[in-house]
Amino acid sequence: MARPYVCLLALAAVLLLGIATVSRSKGLRGKEHRRAPRIPSQFSQEERVAMKEALKVFPTVFKTSFIRHEAVGEYSHLFTVQGSDPSLQPYMLLAHIDVVPAPDEGWDVPPFSGLESDGFIYGRGTLDNKNSLMAILQALELLLIRNYIPQRSFFIALGHDEEVSGVNGAQKISALLQARGIQLAFIVDEGSFLLDGFIPNLQKPFAMVAVSEKGAINLMLQVNMTPGHSSAPPKETSIGILAAAVSRLEQTPMPNMFGGGPLKMALQQLANEFPFPANIVLSNLWLFQPLVSRLMERNYITNALVRTTTALTMFNAGVKVNVIPPVAQATINFRIHPAQTVQEVLKLAKDIVADDRIQFHVLNAFDPLPVSPSDDQALGYQLLRQTIQSVFPEVNIVAPGTCIGNTDSRHYTNLTTGIYRFNPIYLQPQSFSSIHGINEKISVQAYETQVKFIFEFIQNADADPRPVPHLHEL
Repeated sequence: MARPYVCLLALAAVLLLGIATVSRSKGLRGKEHRRAPRIPSQFSQEERVAMKEALKVFPTVFKTSFIRHEAVGEYSHLFTVQGSDPSLQPYMLLAHIDVVPAPDEGWDVPPFSGLESDGFIYGRGTLDNKNSLMAILQALELLLIRNYIPQRSFFIALGHDEEVSGVNGAQKISALLQARGIQLAFIVDEGSFLLDGFIPNLQKPFAMVAVSEKGAINLMLQVNMTPGHSSAPPKETSIGILAAAVSRLEQTPMPNMFGGGPLKMALQQLANEFPFPANIVLSNLWLFQPLVSRLMERNYITNALVRTTTALTMFNAGVKVNVIPPVAQATINFRIHPAQTVQEVLKLAKDIVADDRIQFHVLNAFDPLPVSPSDDQALGYQLLRQTIQSVFPEVNIVAPGTCIGNTDSRHYTNLTTGIYRFNPIYLQPQSFSSIHGINEKISVQAYETQVKFIFEFIQNADADPRPVPHLHEL
């Protein structure tokens, strides 16, 4: 689920002449970069079968002389792909190897079988996030066997512990690159999709590129009491006190923070895609912002975009049926809206609980990530936009957004200010519920398209799609 772009070109000749037009064929610092002939993203039937069935070990990637592979933190992997033009700032593609647990119960096929059924590949991680891991390596393998040599260097970082905070994988890779003095133009990670059916009354899918990411708090609430026999119970037990506290947290949502940032920008871009009167409302948020704010709360997905969410995820208490429990513990997972901080959310939570018998223990926490640029001069964002429009011509809107989950990308803010989260596959609400849920799956066609996307993106990154400013004599 990366990162500075230098938006100024070295225009010495322009400054000498006083007026000039910079050719769009020039890259960073005004240097011309001759592009190799483009390799079409067309794959043979044999290659398409290999994508879904062989899941091979990508022999060309590992034997190519300009690719360096390193194991980091024992189980994570870092690939350095050396480009031919050292003047181009490198970028990085992220994915993670690990997945959350998946019990066999409820699945149509065993969750770690990788079986194909009715055009879908089933298995834990098919959407989060082995699809990205495999597609990145598969796309690079296909490029290399076509004799591709990149101009712009790039890294591939595959973390092994993203689902448990990434401290032994992504964090160590980030520290290693920082020690080597690496600064990146941008990073692309998981975290958003081509969204279809998530916003009521929006008939067409759109691409949301997450330019920020929520923060998080894992907060344990604890109540201690003197144990006793259940035949003579106190007025309140530790379980009752704690249950009332977490109920207050669930019944008292954090404040609605809608009013600016990537979400407002996205809705304004999407306004014309809505039927009347929603198009008028979204085109005039200066007037209708309170109404839109309330409407966003009605859908569980859009509600997560406008506020810090509160999820009770663990509850532990009791030792025996006839014993008053001495301790009760509950763990709350807060996902912090970009307009708030850890300390602000903790204060709100304490005010809502309002019970001195409840102990607060912060297990871990981090603030929301900064918002990455999405303007015309944001190289990573514009490369994603260009590739989306090529691979998904039916998608009219590419909009910035916020990732409501947490990704490995937060460990790389020391390497770049351009962190973008986008998974190039269509996602519907029913598919979203399968992530960390039951019957997680990806269609064979969607996976092939994801390979195609990365195949084109890597080639697009050798050029600079940003509009070059014209300088005029004042």
